Amino acid sequence: MKYFSLLICCFLLNSAMAQKESTGIFENSTDVGNPKNAGSAEYNSTDQSYSLKGSGYNIWFARDEFHYLCRKIKGDFILTANFKFEGKGTEAHRKTGWMLRESTEEDSRHISATLHGDGLTVMQWRDFKGAEMKDPEDEIFAKGSGYEIIQIERSGKIIFMRAAPTGKPFEAIGSYEMVNLPDEILAGLFICSHNPEITEEAKVWNVRIDKPVGDNYSAGRDGAVGCRLETMNVFDGKRIVIYEKQGRFEAPNWMPDGKQLLFNMDGLLYTIPVTGGDPVKLNTGFATRNNNDHGISFNGKLLAISCAKDAVNGSGGGSAVYVLPLKGGTPRLITEETPSYFHGWAPNNKELVYVAQRGGKNIYNIYRNSIKGGNEVALTDLKAGEHVDGCEYSPDGRYIYFNGSQSGNMQIWRMKPDGSGMEQLTFDEYRNWFPHISPDGKWIAYISFPPDIEKNSHPSYKRVMLRLMPANGGESRVIAWLYGGQGTINVPSWSPDSQQIAFVSNSGK
Repeated sequence: MKYFSLLICCFLLNSAMAQKESTGIFENSTDVGNPKNAGSAEYNSTDQSYSLKGSGYNIWFARDEFHYLCRKIKGDFILTANFKFEGKGTEAHRKTGWMLRESTEEDSRHISATLHGDGLTVMQWRDFKGAEMKDPEDEIFAKGSGYEIIQIERSGKIIFMRAAPTGKPFEAIGSYEMVNLPDEILAGLFICSHNPEITEEAKVWNVRIDKPVGDNYSAGRDGAVGCRLETMNVFDGKRIVIYEKQGRFEAPNWMPDGKQLLFNMDGLLYTIPVTGGDPVKLNTGFATRNNNDHGISFNGKLLAISCAKDAVNGSGGGSAVYVLPLKGGTPRLITEETPSYFHGWAPNNKELVYVAQRGGKNIYNIYRNSIKGGNEVALTDLKAGEHVDGCEYSPDGRYIYFNGSQSGNMQIWRMKPDGSGMEQLTFDEYRNWFPHISPDGKWIAYISFPPDIEKNSHPSYKRVMLRLMPANGGESRVIAWLYGGQGTINVPSWSPDSQQIAFVSNSGK
């Protein structure tokens, strides 16, 4: 009997300890309010998703019952994830989403971004310990059904909630000032069955916790910002983090073998397996001040880079374009004049397009040149206040795609290789940059900055979207919501099979 009692005690102790072990990026998986049926949380490292199971009568009135997967977090942050209930369920008001909570006590102060089983999407809160919950349906904090992506942001004392249907931009659900919420709180995922007798289940994926850095931040060059190297299937939107570090790296290219990525970090270029691992430095000879404009020829043999040109005989030391073997070697200078920034290879593997300032004018235009050097050809002739960037050939060589602000806002355009026949492809309020054409020539992936960003700017550390549209123009759909910007997707980053892209997302400390 003593042995049996000891076994029971060990089992209970191990169960309690298991619930407190880390689950993915979270520190604690626990039931709040002692629900009748114990809940659980599991992390699937293969697709980096979470499965939540939980019971509980409700998250309402003066006390709550639910399962909570959480971690401690301080200061400002942005939490984003995709949510989906598993099965039809039995309760229309089963709940999942993000929750910010002062403690795991059942009557704790909290605020949550909630998705219900019937699709109702709301922001709800308890202002202080033991208070009655306020009915959000009496306020402006309730929306209809169809949302899958839920985001909650803390900015000082203000909590913002946003939500998006699949493929659409975020919509503002509401904001609320939580005056007494402490600086350090619990934040995480939750599930409640709204029926104490049953257990409900939800799957959560693309879970990201981002720490914004503020508008006055100096671009993160001092390593205070972390970066994640991610891959994503553009058709189902599922993202995988393959590498992350505190410090800055940027702009992945997908290597021709489909098994590795190439990216720049600390002025050098590195390769890394798409399954993750340790980066390996690529030999770029004297080119040790590389920036995020680099790309691989269509035949997979050559690499074009943009690197700061060493000052020689009083010449400028700005960015110049070079070409070297993809396997590594000594770079060959293509552009004598600076600044010049590579963006695209011609399908014939003999020419490049890049943006550059010439003639002492503070205007960037698109140029074409042979990889043997020689006389460059200007393909655009912009006026003061206009800007172009991100020039890239379609695989069939019929068009050069680029972003430009000639129409008054930064939009996606294309033109013929001689610079004629300019055609605008996007027409919305966002600042659209860096169009990348899929290897099969069917799709454009690009990044969209918020409308309040200066039209000719593409800054770091903003809430941005990655979007997908047909190569001939048409309706765009959002494929990723993230914190990033400059360095996220500056260069061609499609997988050879036209199914995935690679990009960099950011977060502060």
